[in-house]
Amino acid sequence: MSAPPLLICEALGFSPQLLLDDIINVANQAVQDGVNGMEEFLQKWTDQRAEKLGGDWDGTQEVEQGLVAFQTLLEYHTDIAFDFFEAWSLRNIFAVSSDLPVVLPHQEKLDLGATPERELELVDEIEQLRRKIDAERKLKRVLLPAIRSSAAQRRQSERRYEQLSVLEHPSLPTLASLPAKLEAMHDACSSLEPLDANAVATLTQVELSEPGKRPWESTKSGYLKWATDRLLARAKDKDGESNQVTDLVERVDEVGHAERLRKAIEVTENVRQSLSGTG
Repeated sequence: MSAPPLLICEALGFSPQLLLDDIINVANQAVQDGVNGMEEFLQKWTDQRAEKLGGDWDGTQEVEQGLVAFQTLLEYHTDIAFDFFEAWSLRNIFAVSSDLPVVLPHQEKLDLGATPERELELVDEIEQLRRKIDAERKLKRVLLPAIRSSAAQRRQSERRYEQLSVLEHPSLPTLASLPAKLEAMHDACSSLEPLDANAVATLTQVELSEPGKRPWESTKSGYLKWATDRLLARAKDKDGESNQVTDLVERVDEVGHAERLRKAIEVTENVRQSLSGTG
């Protein structure tokens, strides 16, 4: 006995029967070409003979009968010859003995002793994988239009953003910090003690000192403080001039307590620095 035909087809990559059919068709085509060539030759010979013998002679019927007999003879011998060739090929060339172990390259190390239950599990697993692949393909078909739509929306959003980018200005962060600074200034001013009329009148006349100048050169209040310190120093040197010192202290008390005046000046300086920082 020979190996199953499917194993032969799997090993060769083609069906032996189809190969033999193609060979037989080529032989039959060659027979037909020979008959056609003989027909053309006899037709020319008949025309030439009719011209020589005159119009009474007509050999068309004899030529047709001869061609039919010639074609039948060729086909008969061709069929017999290739029938033997086909049988011999299938029994010898394309035959593998059943007692000969045949292992194809792609079948090496395969476990052919699997149980039917295991085969059923593998078939179910393959079916699940096929369903997953089908689901992935469907998801891909849905996602591709969504991706194109998202890309178009993104480009449109970028164009709108470019149109609105002219509204951005470097001063916006500075302006955004103003409310917090104003609130801090308000809290600082609210925490101060109320000033009497004399202190308010004196504070309105106080000028902020300028950096880089000496106290008596910058503002009026600086000059008054400097003059007061000079008078106090002289009073300490002269024990007999205590009355003048007492008068000077009373004048200073008219302006306000020193602590309240210091707090007012500090708040004013903080406000000036905040406003200069936001400018």
